[in-house]
Amino acid sequence: MARGRELGRAALVGVACGLIGVAVMTVGEKAEQAITKRPNSYIPARTLLTLLGRHPGEGKQSPVWNHVMHWGTGAALGALRGVWAVTGIRGPMAHLKHSGVRLAFDQTLENATGAGAPPMTWPAREQVVDYGHKAVYALVTGLVADRLIPPVIESHRGRVSH
Repeated sequence: MARGRELGRAALVGVACGLIGVAVMTVGEKAEQAITKRPNSYIPARTLLTLLGRHPGEGKQSPVWNHVMHWGTGAALGALRGVWAVTGIRGPMAHLKHSGVRLAFDQTLENATGAGAPPMTWPAREQVVDYGHKAVYALVTGLVADRLIPPVIESHRGRVSH
């Protein structure tokens, strides 16, 4: 039972870590947009609205839906990162893998709903921008999680295949 409590606590702290990661990512996105003049993307809003059974058009969507998707995804995947931290999945490799999870999660939902196109079809600049912002999210979320959540239920079993 103690293991379950530790996992639950780590997930809750991870939610807060994910929200911190989203906040830093958002500041970075807004700074990048101010420099590059790249417009807001409404794909997160279209994805969420489609998941909710609505049929959003191609035009601008309410920024509220963008924020709900943006912050909700960050919180949910922050919970995962919290569980990783408490179980000993930590450090630079965990940050890198978490970045991949964040990208895969977004792309899976965006492509499954038809709200977005596969990233390999995007212009290279768009790929770099998206991957960079998601890497910032994962790094910040991971650094905070690794600092706040000790690896108290790290297992040492299974280090070899037999």
